[in-house]
Amino acid sequence: MYKGTLIPIGGNEDKGHEEESEHEFVTDGILSQVVKESGGEDSMIVIVPTASMFPKSVGKNYKKAFKKLGCTNVTVQNINKRSQCEKKKIIELFSKADCVFFSGGDQSRIVDFIADTTIHQLIIDRLKNENFVLAGTSAGAMSMSKEMIMGGSSSECLVKGAVKMREGMGYIDDMIIDSHFVNRGRFGRLAEAIAQFPTLFGVGLAEDTGLIIKENKFEVIGSGMVIIFDASNLSHNNHKILEEGLPMTMANLTTHILACGDSFSISDRSVEVMSLEVYFNQ
Repeated sequence: MYKGTLIPIGGNEDKGHEEESEHEFVTDGILSQVVKESGGEDSMIVIVPTASMFPKSVGKNYKKAFKKLGCTNVTVQNINKRSQCEKKKIIELFSKADCVFFSGGDQSRIVDFIADTTIHQLIIDRLKNENFVLAGTSAGAMSMSKEMIMGGSSSECLVKGAVKMREGMGYIDDMIIDSHFVNRGRFGRLAEAIAQFPTLFGVGLAEDTGLIIKENKFEVIGSGMVIIFDASNLSHNNHKILEEGLPMTMANLTTHILACGDSFSISDRSVEVMSLEVYFNQ
């Protein structure tokens, strides 16, 4: 159980570029929630655009967004070589950060360059022992799980082999995360991921939607929805016996659809929905 906080985000979160939504961005936006959980405007935030093929522009955009929220101590540290994870200066930077934020892109780049390095172990240790925040959007969110979706077709839904899996960063053992979930129609590929690992549950994050994970519970933040696939009660799952390319069958896959303010207990897989009174008084 972690003392720290994990914040996976489904991608395309509000970065405060639209003037008409600036108030909401500052007060209620996902990045404002990241700042709040990290300790406020004076917190030290390290942006890691490793997943992106355009790290300079991505890092610049996030630095600008966090500064718009009043943050004064924001650093961009791209990692594109494993050797960087053993450098004293970079280790010190990650040791001092209140929040490390991984951008979107290709989640395999995060695993390839950072998994099983000193930086990786440092993040795990800080999550376990400190009030430290690890946030990630899109690929940065997907890489958090132990069993990670590496890729897969959204059009070939529920066909064996449509989703490709690999070992992720292992910050989260219980769930498999998918991003841009509603916008890109990724229901089928998350379902197949859960068919492969039925002891886990799947979390599909819509864009501009995230989770604040603390201890054994998470709360939904943002403007979209979160879809949960729970295979605890499956009565049929033919994934193991199928040949690749054949359509799958899954029976009694429990599905929850949650929105901002709703929460989910990881230990007993139960849902707590925000009361209508709280909802209308926000």
